[in-house]
Amino acid sequence: MEFRHLGRSGLMVSEIAYGNWITHGAQIDEERAHACVRAGLDLGITTFDTADAYAGGRAEEVLGRALAQVDRDEIEILTKVYWPTGAGVNNRGLNRKHILRSAERSLRRLGTDYIDVYQAHRYDRSTPLEETLRAFDDLVRQGKVLYVGVSEWTAAELAEAARIAPGLIVSNQPQYNMIRRVIEPEIVPVSQRHGIGQLVFQPLAMGVLTGKYLPGAPIPEGTRATDPDGGQYIARLLTDEVLTRVRALAPIAADHGLSMAQLAIAWTLSNPAVSAAVVGASRPEQLADSAKAAGVTLDAAALEAIDEALDGIIERHLDGPLSPPARP
Repeated sequence: MEFRHLGRSGLMVSEIAYGNWITHGAQIDEERAHACVRAGLDLGITTFDTADAYAGGRAEEVLGRALAQVDRDEIEILTKVYWPTGAGVNNRGLNRKHILRSAERSLRRLGTDYIDVYQAHRYDRSTPLEETLRAFDDLVRQGKVLYVGVSEWTAAELAEAARIAPGLIVSNQPQYNMIRRVIEPEIVPVSQRHGIGQLVFQPLAMGVLTGKYLPGAPIPEGTRATDPDGGQYIARLLTDEVLTRVRALAPIAADHGLSMAQLAIAWTLSNPAVSAAVVGASRPEQLADSAKAAGVTLDAAALEAIDEALDGIIERHLDGPLSPPARP
């Protein structure tokens, strides 16, 4: 495993991070979840990403139990706050009450006394940014949180946060892969200016870039596309045009001795703005395959060949807001 600094902070994270959205507490049973975590540790993965909203809090609980016997100083636990965690009007967003109470609940579920990186899961247009940043800063001062990150914030939102609280935010967790590159024009330059690293999720485009979905063929059973939680997100990518373009990546991967999944992850890591690629896995062998992308260098010819193969389906511009609108 290779390691990188999280933005300009001193914190090192593993190039491959293990995330448990829709798997732990939902898609797979706890025994298999623990097996995946053990496999990750054996592969040298030290960075584990979750969120309080995943599986209604169960994902944090499962991860906490899976890591209970691991030396806490040897791993990094990342979680998030924003989405509703209760029926109350203040049990959502980034108001001070929700941030502080959610942090306490996440600490209990994870079975730890501190969170390495506590992330704002989206931007809250209903709460003053100053209130949000002060709440996060207070958690840092209390020692309950070591670093603060965000997820899916725009360039303007990142810049404003950096103006109000310079150096507080060290990471952004955006969707980023060979197809979806919308962070490149504005978000990456602003992030680099302010020392914010990218913890990218969906480097495999929800499995599309592994090549397991074929144009004109039925969707394989047991895949993300058939999952009631994940299927809605992948549907727009399951067109013959996209899948045909993706198949053109197979010979590029083969020429470099990589699986298509490894090629896709190595591509995200070829961007120096990326601190880690957050991958999911429902089986240990999937994680073992992904981990082999760490330390892989793709030359200019490979990067150019990838661009040519995907020409016409690459998304370079935001197609709408990244966060929900303000509540009335």
